[in-house]
Amino acid sequence: MADEQATLQGRCACGEVRYRLAGRPFAVHCCHCRDCQRETGSAFVINGLIETPMVEVTSGTPETVLTPSASGKGQQIVRCPACKVALWSHYGGMGAKAAFVRVGTLEDPDSSPPQVHIFTRSKQPWFDLPMDASAFEVFYSRADLDALFGEAGAKRWRALRGD
Repeated sequence: MADEQATLQGRCACGEVRYRLAGRPFAVHCCHCRDCQRETGSAFVINGLIETPMVEVTSGTPETVLTPSASGKGQQIVRCPACKVALWSHYGGMGAKAAFVRVGTLEDPDSSPPQVHIFTRSKQPWFDLPMDASAFEVFYSRADLDALFGEAGAKRWRALRGD
């Protein structure tokens, strides 16, 4: 990833909602699950995981929409109220403690390439994973955290999960 001290900023398509990250995501997922495909209208979504208090809305007032999820717990998607672009989500075991920021909404999406591909069992057959990509048919285990995200990233992940 790029400079660890760089401030990342992002926005929706119309620019009504803008945000800034007070640090870098500790993990970047490329998720190929069917829910992400359906929600984005694409083959996958790239999410940068970061502690929610590190996401600062700098203009506008986003809305939160609850959508169904395979877990049955639902997913809270934070969207622009005008253009409806998804900016980040809260879901999974981390709940509202972590924001899964849509990397495509960053001003510099190239700064946050995926570190891991998840739910590859449902990836589109025409999409070839990079040969050196870390990939899991479903999800990685806690034992994989250090190798995937480094010691510092794994520590942040574990803190949010209460491990």
